[in-house]
Amino acid sequence: MNLATIPFKNMRRKPAKTVLLLSVFSLGVISIVALYQVSLVVGHNLEKKLTAFGANIVVKPSTETLSVSYGGFNMGDMLLDIEDLREVETTAAIRSISLNDRISVVAPKLVSMYKMNETAVAVVGVRWEEELGIKSYWATDGAMPRNPDEVLLGSQAARKLGLSAGDRLTLYGRDFTVSGVLYDTGSDDDSVVLMELGRLQAMLNQPDRVSFVEVAALCSGCPIEDIVSQIQTSLPRTSVIALQNVVNQRMSSVRFVQKLALSISLVILVTASAMVGLSMLSAVNERRKDIGILRSLGYGKSRVFLIFCLEAGLIGILAGTIGYLAGFGASLKALDFLSLSEGARPIFSVTQLAFCALVFPLITIGSSLYPAWKGASIEPSRALVSL
Repeated sequence: MNLATIPFKNMRRKPAKTVLLLSVFSLGVISIVALYQVSLVVGHNLEKKLTAFGANIVVKPSTETLSVSYGGFNMGDMLLDIEDLREVETTAAIRSISLNDRISVVAPKLVSMYKMNETAVAVVGVRWEEELGIKSYWATDGAMPRNPDEVLLGSQAARKLGLSAGDRLTLYGRDFTVSGVLYDTGSDDDSVVLMELGRLQAMLNQPDRVSFVEVAALCSGCPIEDIVSQIQTSLPRTSVIALQNVVNQRMSSVRFVQKLALSISLVILVTASAMVGLSMLSAVNERRKDIGILRSLGYGKSRVFLIFCLEAGLIGILAGTIGYLAGFGASLKALDFLSLSEGARPIFSVTQLAFCALVFPLITIGSSLYPAWKGASIEPSRALVSL
């Protein structure tokens, strides 16, 4: 009998109590692992869904302004050397950055002005698939355009032009059908006419030209500044702007989910640790005679202290290993039950398994420090007095 075998023998003496303690702490580990995995997936899915409510990066041509005045009269600022972006080159450069896996949607746009019946209106060319990827909140009276000969009107533009779904209008000498009218969005989209980008480029004789590009980027894996910096490096002659208020709102939503999971995990961990500490304290009181015998055989306080710590550590290793494996499986079931399994999925990690097998023993040992110290402090004469 030695320090390596005594903890095992103590655990085998009362298997029901050992199994109960192991089950309690394992349940705590299972809950923590499952919450962690679920929070990662929910946070990722939540951020991807939030990209459907607008872009968070804008790429536009760099401009220089000149303030013009003469004779004390200020004539305002003039923009110099404005050159539209090239669509293929710009979108390819954005998609080619090293953090391209964080890019969700790249939506190019071409903006022009047109005067119809003495009413000036902005005409915006978009790629419908990308545009709807960042504006899935759009709702229309009618339908979204299905072919290049259909346009979508903003609510204010429709009222200004006196048009509704199904009406015809002429733009740049070509007839179009109004497929639908956007309900009020409270944004610039309310006052424009939206059409297929390729058709507008052809009518304006500006092939491959765009006025600016909106980018929806996922920000939880890295700072938004890193994405902006890499885009700026790929497109040195452009101005790349991060819409920080949008980024902060999205990240606060994701962090709320993660902080909630962390708070619940801490409560579970503290509760499970308290159970381990109470169980070890009970074991010390039950083994007073055993401790007295060991002390009388020459076991010092440090060795008795180590025996209780080893026993707690064994519980932690088993609970950490079992808890991670069962918790990973529970996270898959939880995501299926909550219908959140589409898209990102938890990834089994040997590193995380090893982390659980190392960290949770430290937690159980920490919970058992006081009981172990109390057991090591028992004097053999007092422990053996009732024998």
